[in-house]
Amino acid sequence: MTKPWMVYGARALALLWAGFWIFFFVGSVMVETAPAQVIVVGSAVLLLFAILALLPWRWEAAGGLLLVVMSLVIGATYAIASASIVRRDGSRLPLAVRAITTVVSTGPPLVAGILFLIHHQRIVSTRAGAG
Repeated sequence: MTKPWMVYGARALALLWAGFWIFFFVGSVMVETAPAQVIVVGSAVLLLFAILALLPWRWEAAGGLLLVVMSLVIGATYAIASASIVRRDGSRLPLAVRAITTVVSTGPPLVAGILFLIHHQRIVSTRAGAG
């Protein structure tokens, strides 16, 4: 038997993750003046986040796998890029700040993707056992 809470939880987590970053980006652009190229690139990334959050609703296994892979890519990319960020006072971002940001940005899609994959596997196993 499949667990409906698993797929609903994964959907909610993916939507909350994408929604948070969309809200954060829109709020940042409204408060701070951003160059057009930053807005375009940021909008493209947010479109990708929205697609990643919605794709598993139709294709659970493929969407779950993409969420897992992209969360790892996003985490690695951020970890590398954030190590070179220099603040206005000349200091670098503390390791704790980078670690927390990495977990907050990559943890939800990683967990959601894993839940989608587990749920899909249980459905496949249930069908195979019934046939």
